[in-house]
Amino acid sequence: MSNELRSYIIRLLDKGKRMDGRAPLEYRPIKLEYGYTKTAEGSAKIIVGETEMIAGVKLEVSQPYPDAPDMGTIMVGAELIPLANPDFEQGPPSIEAVELARVVDRGIRESKALDFRKLCLEAGEKAWTVMIDLVPLNSDGGLFDASALVALAALKDTKFPSYDGKSIDYKAPTEQRLEVEKEPIAVTVYKVGPHFVLDPTAEEEKEMDARLTITSTANGELCALQKGGDYALTEQDILQMADIALEKAAELRKFL
Repeated sequence: MSNELRSYIIRLLDKGKRMDGRAPLEYRPIKLEYGYTKTAEGSAKIIVGETEMIAGVKLEVSQPYPDAPDMGTIMVGAELIPLANPDFEQGPPSIEAVELARVVDRGIRESKALDFRKLCLEAGEKAWTVMIDLVPLNSDGGLFDASALVALAALKDTKFPSYDGKSIDYKAPTEQRLEVEKEPIAVTVYKVGPHFVLDPTAEEEKEMDARLTITSTANGELCALQKGGDYALTEQDILQMADIALEKAAELRKFL
């Protein structure tokens, strides 16, 4: 059945169509909402077609790493719960969850979206740790791009809690916002047969041969790449995928 579905998808793409009527490089309708929950320092919710995901940001004060005594840091976690998709299982983070978190983390970190030095409170002693949690409420494909976009929105929504040098009062948020200096946007380009596809549904995603997640900043700088799938990509494939990603990143950035 899988081979039949893959062949059907390719035949449609030969005609410039998708199973849901979209063009190959067309995203499903996107809706982004800031301030989804008041229990986090920052939060956002994104809906991409039938995929729904929330991101929350918590801030903690901890000791900086010994090799970066004057810097704060980020931690990204993703929880793929069975409620969102029957293919997800309870228990320790799956390989898919770990990869999802790493892709988002790398995009933020390598783009220098946050100046980690500005998160330092006392060199070698105290610095802010920015923790980003990602949870899909419904997973119907396209989690990489949705996660990167909603995580960035949650960071832009973040305000620091009150801190007196000893303890944090999370119930007393300040007006000081977390400064987001760059906006890294991830675009995942999938390849099936000779065709490139964006934002596949979960059904389509299972039939893809390979994928490349490309994160870029507003000035067109590529800051992170993540390859997935069982099949190899040629140099020409990668160049075409990068061109597609840069063009589509400009579209996605408008939702922020």
